[in-house]
Amino acid sequence: MDWGIQEVARFAGTTSRTLRHYGSLGLLEPSRVGANGYRYYNEESLVRLQRILLLRELGLSLAAVAEVLENHTAPAAALRTHLAWLRQEQERLARQARAVEETIRNLEGGGQLMAQDMFDGFDHTQYKDEVEARWGSKAYEESDKWWRGLGAEGQGQWKERVARLMADWKAAAGSGASPESDTAQTLAARHVDWLRSIPGTPGYPEGPAKAYVLGLAEMYVADERFAANYGGTEGAEFVRDALRAYAERELSD
Repeated sequence: MDWGIQEVARFAGTTSRTLRHYGSLGLLEPSRVGANGYRYYNEESLVRLQRILLLRELGLSLAAVAEVLENHTAPAAALRTHLAWLRQEQERLARQARAVEETIRNLEGGGQLMAQDMFDGFDHTQYKDEVEARWGSKAYEESDKWWRGLGAEGQGQWKERVARLMADWKAAAGSGASPESDTAQTLAARHVDWLRSIPGTPGYPEGPAKAYVLGLAEMYVADERFAANYGGTEGAEFVRDALRAYAERELSD
């Protein structure tokens, strides 16, 4: 079964001109072209278009989208990564909505506005105090400067990288693999490399010390906000044990 370009454009909330542009860039070729020159798209094409639109929502440029599509060719696995990011974004937007609803109730009902609650979900700087308490004000200043310097596209790529890592951890934990398995240890190496790339964190850019990774791994289990990134306590325990095994073998104090 396939659909004409006008139908697909309507389904996706875009335009046939945009679809043709994607085709000219090699991002979305039609599955066939009719004798009349009309373009048609099959189910595989629709899945690819869904991925393109999701990556654009992440803030990636078309060039970056092309790179992701080329490097991650398994649609279901790639979509799981996108879904992990969407759920994170869904939770953030839900916090924003609750904050705005509370402001409206207070304005209409004469209640007192609570400044500390009005901006929940609006910006990553909501964690400023916590970051400073854990790692110092310099760590926050460096990481904040780095984050803002990435711009929308760079931030989108970063979110994609994090969402992919979290989704892969969840999949590994759910597969029944051992924390010492090659799969888990490869993920642990990716995780440590990710930590190494964040300005302001202990060990940047040479790499985190064993004690830091071990402490962070324990926090993933102890703090339900972190545990949620790995599917809950059980998933976080898997990550902790994998990171512990990796740190003991590969990292120095």
